Amino acid sequence: MRKNIFKTILVILLSFLLYPCFCAAVSLKIGRQERREKTVHVNGAGIVVVYIPPGKYLMGSPEKESLRQSDEGPQRLVTIAGGFWMGKYEVTQGQWKAVMGQNEAWFEQKDDYPIEWISWDQAKDFVDNLNEKTGLRFRLPTEAEWEYACRAGTDTPFCFGESIGSDQANFNGGFPYGDAQKDIYREATCPVGSFQPNAWGLYDMHGNVWEWCEDVYKEDIYDHPELLTANDIGNPLYSGEDSHRVFRGGGWLGSGNVLRSACRCHELAHYSLIYIGFRLVLDD
Repeated sequence: MRKNIFKTILVILLSFLLYPCFCAAVSLKIGRQERREKTVHVNGAGIVVVYIPPGKYLMGSPEKESLRQSDEGPQRLVTIAGGFWMGKYEVTQGQWKAVMGQNEAWFEQKDDYPIEWISWDQAKDFVDNLNEKTGLRFRLPTEAEWEYACRAGTDTPFCFGESIGSDQANFNGGFPYGDAQKDIYREATCPVGSFQPNAWGLYDMHGNVWEWCEDVYKEDIYDHPELLTANDIGNPLYSGEDSHRVFRGGGWLGSGNVLRSACRCHELAHYSLIYIGFRLVLDD
């Protein structure tokens, strides 16, 4: 009888002691459900993707935004009809080697550094090989998907707010944006995930390496939404005849203004540059 009473008291005491730990574990589980992510494995390399829900947002920059370019407007309401999985990080050198067999990077570093020195054509070859190896449907993001994911519900120049310094992203910190102070210029890429993520759990959407998008570049496409088509999940895509492709996000070599969420840049599809890499999207 006394042993049973002692066991009961012990269980009650342990319950009180372990209650905070139990709650933390539950909260973590709930947090993971709210920010869904999964990992795809290929030849020993893991590719982590985060779910981006459908929604609407204002694409482009307002006329009052400092240092904006004319091809960033006029702003327009864009519907992302289909949710998708997006790479939590930029594609790394380790992932590239796992899929393509050798490292193509200019800055040959450890496996957690981003791949760069990659053309749009090479990025597409990587996607084709990855899909063949996994049986899944990876692709590049459309330009509209990329900006939507970068903003993560914000309407400021950056997902972090009105300013950016090189303590928040990897770029030429001698040329910050907004009220940020001049800071370090690292002169090369950093390991992916070195800075804080945006609200949707995506790292390095600003800086480190620019990221290729699926779209053909058209300077005045925002004036001609009727030219847009939809990809396989119903999201906007421009697939015209020009040989230039869009890349987004800014990189280690650029100044703060080109890291803005709305900033657009472009290059020939077969050009490889030491500041351009890419990020994956996965469709269900």
